[in-house]
Amino acid sequence: MIILASKSPRRQELIRLITTDFEVKSARVDETLPQGISPQQAVEYLSRIKAQPFANDTDIIIGADTVVSIDNIILGKPADKDDARRMLTMLSGKWHSVLTGVTVIKGEKTVTFHQETKVKFFDLTDEEIDRYIATGEPMDKAGAYGIQGYGSLLVDRIDGDYFNVVGLPVSRLNRELNFI
Repeated sequence: MIILASKSPRRQELIRLITTDFEVKSARVDETLPQGISPQQAVEYLSRIKAQPFANDTDIIIGADTVVSIDNIILGKPADKDDARRMLTMLSGKWHSVLTGVTVIKGEKTVTFHQETKVKFFDLTDEEIDRYIATGEPMDKAGAYGIQGYGSLLVDRIDGDYFNVVGLPVSRLNRELNFI
């Protein structure tokens, strides 16, 4: 059995591209990051602590976490509309990274990796930012946007795996599952 250690509806939808035979579980974990770690290390760390509570001898456990990073600053989910506005203004007209860390555990074997996709936003006007925030979509998304929804209208281009930006690098995960 595969256990997806994530309540994210986007990850649940994406893992169905690999298998429909999975169960969703989620544990409350302390997501406080150790001091001085990079965004790449952060997503790997978070994916591990989300997967570990479900490790057992028989199941395949998949934990994942996604962050947006600009200038080595991690942008998580916005606290409120003002925070979303701050993040979207930071991203306006610039390239940033979307990083997803994934941990796969099967018995004694653990594989942890991250995938990075570069995303460039158009130069956004205050009106565009306010209109996007009014949709409510930014409020539960890392970096205050979802590329699979209205947030797609903010994106000029991407370099890398689109599904990674949505929240799960399915092609890389599928390859890792073939070898675990």
